[in-house]
Amino acid sequence: MERWDRYFLDICNVVAENSKCLSRKIGAIIVRDKSIISKGYNGPPRGVPHCGLERFNLDSDLNCTMVNMHSDKNISEICPRKLMGFHSGEGLEWCLASHAERNAIVNAARNGIRVKGTKIYMNCDIPCAECMKEIINAGIEEIICVDLVYYDRLSKFLLDNSKVKIRRFK
Repeated sequence: MERWDRYFLDICNVVAENSKCLSRKIGAIIVRDKSIISKGYNGPPRGVPHCGLERFNLDSDLNCTMVNMHSDKNISEICPRKLMGFHSGEGLEWCLASHAERNAIVNAARNGIRVKGTKIYMNCDIPCAECMKEIINAGIEEIICVDLVYYDRLSKFLLDNSKVKIRRFK
């Protein structure tokens, strides 16, 4: 399976390049019988501006907060959560992005494609609790990711108490 895993990881990396996220570029693909049935990358909903200059110009709350805190920086090229001092997984009320795995599931649903019994490949660690809930409820059977590091404690509990298998890219 190593050859297929490499192939799908390479595709995850290409999909991730579409992300407009200023923090991380993540790609996810859902596979059935060695065929890609859906893909997703982290980013805002369709048609919503990302956290670049357009968002700063349109979101007066964000603009005022950022300008007051960082008048000396080009804030349009830095993740607002990072500018506010939040670490990964914190300050999500400021984040527009949906995670790649959630977007892959939603894209399949949008196109009428069932994901039950599939695998999801991701170029990141173990999904966060919110995405893990969606993976479990969607019926995805296996997660293949680049490292077996948990995003949060709840994702470990969810994974340990579900039938979803997980493995690391080799």
